Amino acid sequence: MDQVAALELSSADLQSPKNNKEHHTQEMGLKRLIVRRGQAFTIILNFSRSFQPRTDSLTFVAETGPEPTDILGTRATFLLTQAQHGNVWSASDFTIHLNSLQVSVFTPANAVIGPYTLKIQVSRSQGPSMTYLVGTFILLFNPWNAEDDVYLPSEVLLREYLLMDYGFVYKGHERFVTAWPWNYGQFEDDIIDICFEILNKSLYFLENPSKDYSQRNDVVYVCRVMSAMINSNDDSGVLQGNWGEDYSKGVSPLDWNGSVAILRQWSAQGGQPVQYGQCWVFAAVMCTVMRCLGVPTRVISNFRSAHNMDGNLTVDTYYDRSAEMLPTQRRDKIWNFHVWNECWMIRKDLPPGHNGWQVLDPTPQQTSSGLFCCGPASVKAVKEGEVHLPYDTSFVYAEVNADEVIWLLGDGQAQEILAHNISSIGKEISTKMIGSDQRQNITSSYKYPEGSPEERSVFMKASRRMLGPGRASSPFLDLLGSGMENQPAQLQLHLARTPEWGQDLLLTLRVRRVPDRAHPQGPIRLVLRFCAQAMLHGGGTQEPLWRQVVHLNLDVGQESQWPLLLPYHNYRNRLTDEKLLRVSGIAEVEETGRSMLVVKDISLEPPHLSIEVSERAEVGKALRVHISLTNNQMEPLSNCTMVLEGSGLIDGQISKSLGTLVAGRTLEIQLDLYPIKAGPRQLQVLISSNEVKEIKGYRDILVTAAGSS
Repeated sequence: MDQVAALELSSADLQSPKNNKEHHTQEMGLKRLIVRRGQAFTIILNFSRSFQPRTDSLTFVAETGPEPTDILGTRATFLLTQAQHGNVWSASDFTIHLNSLQVSVFTPANAVIGPYTLKIQVSRSQGPSMTYLVGTFILLFNPWNAEDDVYLPSEVLLREYLLMDYGFVYKGHERFVTAWPWNYGQFEDDIIDICFEILNKSLYFLENPSKDYSQRNDVVYVCRVMSAMINSNDDSGVLQGNWGEDYSKGVSPLDWNGSVAILRQWSAQGGQPVQYGQCWVFAAVMCTVMRCLGVPTRVISNFRSAHNMDGNLTVDTYYDRSAEMLPTQRRDKIWNFHVWNECWMIRKDLPPGHNGWQVLDPTPQQTSSGLFCCGPASVKAVKEGEVHLPYDTSFVYAEVNADEVIWLLGDGQAQEILAHNISSIGKEISTKMIGSDQRQNITSSYKYPEGSPEERSVFMKASRRMLGPGRASSPFLDLLGSGMENQPAQLQLHLARTPEWGQDLLLTLRVRRVPDRAHPQGPIRLVLRFCAQAMLHGGGTQEPLWRQVVHLNLDVGQESQWPLLLPYHNYRNRLTDEKLLRVSGIAEVEETGRSMLVVKDISLEPPHLSIEVSERAEVGKALRVHISLTNNQMEPLSNCTMVLEGSGLIDGQISKSLGTLVAGRTLEIQLDLYPIKAGPRQLQVLISSNEVKEIKGYRDILVTAAGSS
């Protein structure tokens, strides 16, 4: 009987183009194998002779992590079988053609994610075995698989929350919400590698690499680690926060157009934090990373977001008698807006009913289990006041539900409550609408309608858990008294015209005398002191930039209007990057000494940016872009620079210095782009100047495949 030659592996074809398309990873490239767990992929093994199932034995070994072991789930050993059985690693459904063997490799839906090596051990009956490297592949979460904890059974939602590589972050103010285009770029070259690089820089990995890797099958764990790693407060995280106005050592948070440049810079610097980020930058980068890893993710903006450090569900604000909003020594604050993420997952660690969207917040606000991270907190748990459920649900609940108490301060003491607002926190909670550039208001996902029986009931339940049974109602309700509820006049501030940057601001004060218990019929004398201050993103204000005093006498039923002019030269060099002003007024009733507060926040419109493109966009062919900007100010815009970005349209960024744009003139820019990828794309344009930092625009572009015309 002739001796059969040993079976030797001569080459392997991982069929990356075919497999990647079937696993929805083709946007990451077709040169290497990137697959999703819980779904088979096909490889072809080319041997020195024909594979003989009866006498040849193949054992597959898949390994990930620094010290792979079967016990930790970082190594899987499995034989070639005819059929695949159950949610386990397997190699099956093979076909033989000459010297080639086609094999279907299946990964379980709870496998550890990450970069793997795949080997085979070849042996014959009673013979020695030889080990060959088949190749490497990357394994990701799989929201298309019903067995995966990130399963999302909707192609429409998956297209938006996993496959869409651009979107919007919502900024500004509850009454002036601004859509800020962002290039997530999760499928750009090397981003997937950087995502795992981030995990390998975490304190959990550095402390115990094998244990950390073994827990990467758990989406709750991975999200929580990433929430800590996007900021750099404890570790070599991606971004360093900066909420001041000095960004000279890095890049202003307003100057970022997308996540790709940030992630690449972090990696190129060997894991040194990138300077600088604020909440929307942290959340947008987190969105890029989680979508890249296979977790459906979206970016959420909460307007008037409470940062309640002591957990008493109350944030205090202070004014003096001249209507100046005062800084507070306490760490509590109300952000103009705050941005976080929601990731979609099953929560096996929570009671039934808490699956779906979970809050994750990578902005370093306070520690959780010793690290600056937040979540995942079930949105459903937040809405129902289940503040005891992990993770950090009580903190998120306070962000959208805390009460605001506004005090009048005199001689260093709180003298009078000007207002107790039970519905001023957690406004216009927003995200990008599915399949649209419009904004979607999702406030109802976080809480019941303000003042409804359900909302008050949930507030009481959350209060009992956070404050204890004896302090379940607001501690300030007994301080309000009748004076605040029964004021002798109604005050309103209105804008007389659209507020534009570079123009004088014109407001109208409306005052109406109403009967009150102290003076039901008689006239009253009011002294109104007004103050304008630049608002900071963190909810505080700068020194006053304008003041005015108004004296009024009013009879019952009488209404008076008074114009207020805030000249441009008062705020010209005084506003922060937010371009937000707060005009406050304190009206003192001479007859009683009691005070009333009126507040108007103003968002200044920046100059308008126009972007036009030629009608047809095709991969590899010139696409003419026309950008124009008119300076509607009374002074020049100096040191203008432009940055263009857009995944699939531009490799990296295009930067251009534009010089000075004089008042009243229009800047015209024409350039050609050569699209790289087909499909829906977005071009982001940012023009900055010394005077106005954020003039931003975007254009949606549908790119057709090469040669499709």
